[in-house]
Amino acid sequence: MDAPRFHIEEIRFAERDVALRLPFRFGAATVTACPQVYVRARIRFENGGTAEGCAAEMMVPKWFDKNPALNNEQNFEQLRFALRDARDAYVAEDDAQTAWTHFASNYAGLQARAKAKGLQALVASYGPALIDRAVMDALCLHTGTSFAAAMSANLCGIDIAGSGLADDLAGFDMPAFLAGHSPRASIAARHTVGLADAIDDSDALPDAPADGLPITLAAAVKRYGLTHFKLKLCGNTAQDIDRLQRIARVIDGHAQLVTLDGNEQYADADDFAVFLDRMLSTPVLWKLAQKTVFVEQPIRRDAALERSVLALGKRIPLLIDESDATLDAFVQARALGYTGVSSKSCKGFYKSVVNAARCAHWNAAEDKPRYFLSGEDLTMQAGIGVQQDLALVGWLGLSHVERNGHHYVNGLAAVPEAEQQALLKLHPDLYEPSDGATRLAIRGGQLDLSSLATAPGFATGIPGAGISWDAMRSVY
Repeated sequence: MDAPRFHIEEIRFAERDVALRLPFRFGAATVTACPQVYVRARIRFENGGTAEGCAAEMMVPKWFDKNPALNNEQNFEQLRFALRDARDAYVAEDDAQTAWTHFASNYAGLQARAKAKGLQALVASYGPALIDRAVMDALCLHTGTSFAAAMSANLCGIDIAGSGLADDLAGFDMPAFLAGHSPRASIAARHTVGLADAIDDSDALPDAPADGLPITLAAAVKRYGLTHFKLKLCGNTAQDIDRLQRIARVIDGHAQLVTLDGNEQYADADDFAVFLDRMLSTPVLWKLAQKTVFVEQPIRRDAALERSVLALGKRIPLLIDESDATLDAFVQARALGYTGVSSKSCKGFYKSVVNAARCAHWNAAEDKPRYFLSGEDLTMQAGIGVQQDLALVGWLGLSHVERNGHHYVNGLAAVPEAEQQALLKLHPDLYEPSDGATRLAIRGGQLDLSSLATAPGFATGIPGAGISWDAMRSVY
């Protein structure tokens, strides 16, 4: 069927504050609390019918823009600008368009306006990333279609030709690529080990919460049956090696797969090579090194795409995350020796799909697959945020995805009881009640995606997704 065309009539934003139960330190930042924004979009079809969809995302400070001169509230305001600017652009469209063309026709203008205000390209992507998900939810709910079925049928109308957004995919059979996907029933949760995380009981955490959830890495491994891990690096080789040895002693008997995340903490490839040499020559880390499948964004974003990392990439695959700021970034990175790119909902699900298509296109010309997409987290919270991200990576066929929102936040404990019960009823395989709260259910290191694969909407199930919208502040 042809992709439906529609106008976007209204977009509304609301926020609720999220307090972390444990501090999350990545790179040079430590996060203890931040807002989560919720988006509602109403669309009107050419026959006069309407539908409403929603999305949610954390407004994590010091990731989109790591300028130390900016405080957290200034980081939040940057993201609010991106949301308002995208709303103004999408609602102002004169013609009915497909979901894809609403995104594609506004992409360049939103990037240009953000740049003119001195904002990072990652910031510019935040607004459309959320609005596109809310619009997709409305479209799927209107047609009674799950996200997976809608994507495989190209209900959103992805059309690379003539868009000017991915000319490198000219001639690529996108409809066949989309149709070839089917949703996974489960996915491994790759557990984040932040730089402030307690490794075992020898780490003193005097302010640790008594909420029944794990405090240490060792306790998390035991509770969730974890087999996949993402380990944060601080950029100081001696400190990183020492901490990795402590982590290895905890996870060596459990780890099936490990990734490392530099969060831009190394100055250049030479700087990171020093760390890699030390890691590979440290006997305690040999087993961990053998399980490490890639390193994420080791080099700061202003230098990562300035020179070749081909020699380093031959030693261990390298993935861009913060450097994946624009739709052509992966193409630039590939030419320099990077082989991986992150799928991150805050950067937009269309970007994930385009980059997944690139991996398929490029790998078809290789003797063996080299290029890959990996699901990475932004402290996604229980509710529609994590549901939509899991639906995306599950449909893309990824076997594991980084998850940390369940560790740093006490599930849905802070939201109204009615919302907790609604989400538990809609997705009983994904959530479980424990210690008086509805929480993400990780069993044997896996997340059950069954309900997300079949639920109408973009992993919501019903209009409004069971969210207590009246319990938030409508701020803009």
